[in-house]
Amino acid sequence: MRASVYSLILLFFSCLLHLSKSQPFLGVNYGLTADNLPPPSASAKLLQSTTFQKVRLYGSDPAVIKALANTGIEIVIGASNGDVPGLASDPSFARSWVETNVVPYYPASKIVLIAVGNEITSFGDNSLMSQLLPAMKNVQTALEAASLGGGKIKVSTVHIMSVLAGSDPPSTAVFKPEHADILKGLLEFNSETGSPFAVNPYPFFAYQDDRRPETLAYCLFQANPGRVDPNSNLKYMNMFDAQVDAVYSALNSMGFKDVEIMVAETGWPYKGDPEEAGATVENARAYNKNLIAHLKSGSGTPLMPGRVIDTYLFALYDENLKPGKGSERAFDFHGSIVTNKATSSTSRGPDETNITFSSADDSSFTSYSLRQKLWANRCSQFHSALCLSGSHMPLSLYFGIDVLCLRFVCIDHIVVKSLHRSYIMSLTNLN
Repeated sequence: MRASVYSLILLFFSCLLHLSKSQPFLGVNYGLTADNLPPPSASAKLLQSTTFQKVRLYGSDPAVIKALANTGIEIVIGASNGDVPGLASDPSFARSWVETNVVPYYPASKIVLIAVGNEITSFGDNSLMSQLLPAMKNVQTALEAASLGGGKIKVSTVHIMSVLAGSDPPSTAVFKPEHADILKGLLEFNSETGSPFAVNPYPFFAYQDDRRPETLAYCLFQANPGRVDPNSNLKYMNMFDAQVDAVYSALNSMGFKDVEIMVAETGWPYKGDPEEAGATVENARAYNKNLIAHLKSGSGTPLMPGRVIDTYLFALYDENLKPGKGSERAFDFHGSIVTNKATSSTSRGPDETNITFSSADDSSFTSYSLRQKLWANRCSQFHSALCLSGSHMPLSLYFGIDVLCLRFVCIDHIVVKSLHRSYIMSLTNLN
């Protein structure tokens, strides 16, 4: 047993070497429309234990922003759609918004972008759409008045993919004519301030309109014959690249090809309503894992080779209070609960056959406190093994173990993250 434990200790120290590997282009969405989330402090520790360098919030919750202070994690905060009219019509309201939601936390909390509104064009409210640019300009002016302009904190908005008139083939994509004037003004603002054009591409939703097996493989970055754009003669091997290049083509069609593209959301649900094809644990896992591998390859897209797009995965947590179809409450991007069944022996490498995936509805994981207890038990067992072997390791020592999909972190048996979050680490630490 002594040899086995010492091997495990050596594994622990070797894993520490990998914790510093960061992916500066990779972020995660952190929504709060739920009543069963871990406290912000635990979420901040979780994010620090991953290679995520960015997080997007849909609002400006002070507890979350404070919890992310001094972590080095870049933060996108949001001004709600309901705030847009006030921000557009009243510069003093914009100043108050910035003084309340930004100034008290910056720079300890590394706020880098304010997203004014989310998918506003999807609501068909022409009045609200027309107020978007004035709102963004007033927020920008308020930032400058607080000495937070000049690129310190940028301002943009987030668009739905349906802002395009079409996306297939990618080279011919343009924006819908009814949105052209508004988008021209927004893109001029993006270009002048250096802020990104943020969009939410979801291959999952594209698959709902074309459910052929080859389309599913195309959406999941799996082996498929690919699709050739007849205009550019470029071959696409996955839907994500095609959607991003469609956005690029639309920007180019309006003379703004140099505006940076940001993927503000993308993901795949691990379950859904009966009519939602492809919403499974296996597909969710495949999409997220393969997307991250694709981004980490640095290959870019056919129209933008070598260009890595900042991409925020949806989502860090399920949001059980979100309305809509079942998939809306099942995007926690682990795609499943990871249950470790791996041997504690380090005589052989990690074996994926020892990792099983259970339903995210597993009752033993629906309570955060129960997840804490489970991890506390795992940590206690490990520490007991050290004591029995004659080894001494202070309980206050912060330690982690990484065996493929297994990673846990504990401090004095106080668990700072839950079991199913280990999948996050398996995704973000792909070689």
